[in-house]
Amino acid sequence: MHKVKISYQENHDIDCLSILNLYKANHWSSANKPEQLYNALMHSHLLVSAWDKSKLVGLGNAISDNFLVVYYPHLLVLPEYQKQGIGRQIMKILTSRYQGFHQHILLAEKQAIEFYKKCGFKRAEKTEPMWIYAKEED
Repeated sequence: MHKVKISYQENHDIDCLSILNLYKANHWSSANKPEQLYNALMHSHLLVSAWDKSKLVGLGNAISDNFLVVYYPHLLVLPEYQKQGIGRQIMKILTSRYQGFHQHILLAEKQAIEFYKKCGFKRAEKTEPMWIYAKEED
């Protein structure tokens, strides 16, 4: 695959259908709640998107108190655009916006741990991830 010219945007100007296509391509369950997903992203403190011309190929967001803590809940890249540095560039943009914050937090699924380590994250000492997760009924 040839490397394409990707542009990055820091705004909330993304249509719902493009977002849903990205989430469905990555098999994220939040795609099953399109209205909530769209509203959540549009209310993120920071939303960074990656574009191949007019095609949304990647997205990451941050939720923050704007002073001390930032949480990065979502980072997705279309499967056919992965391994090209797009996710790393999105994380670089996100983390640079919150440079100097006391805590940068995310939850990494097992297959993403090495990627996040390359982005500067490490295991949070003796902490354990905890959640109340509204899993879809099968």
